[in-house]
Amino acid sequence: MRIPWSELHPVSSPFHGVIPGTQAYPLGQIDQPVTFGNRANFRSEVLTNEVVDFLGSYHAILGQLSYAKFMAITNYTYLKLKMLRPNGVITVGSTFSHAYTCDREH
Repeated sequence: MRIPWSELHPVSSPFHGVIPGTQAYPLGQIDQPVTFGNRANFRSEVLTNEVVDFLGSYHAILGQLSYAKFMAITNYTYLKLKMLRPNGVITVGSTFSHAYTCDREH
């Protein structure tokens, strides 16, 4: 992402569950605006993300705090994330074939 080192905030604790059997140490944290939806119906929030230096099948992992901030509901069976907005429901999703391809590549 070419994030300048000066924009990263230090992190002292590792996280678990991303790399099987080991803990991962982030390079730092960064506050970034995240927007879901389109011009007619959207939601934006600033999320604190941990920056890591390893390949994985995900570009970003949203946790419970992110879901709460967006008031979003996940459905892992259908690979969907939904959140209610004034102009309707925003649905973010993927396909099983894309998820499988990402998993195989990393």
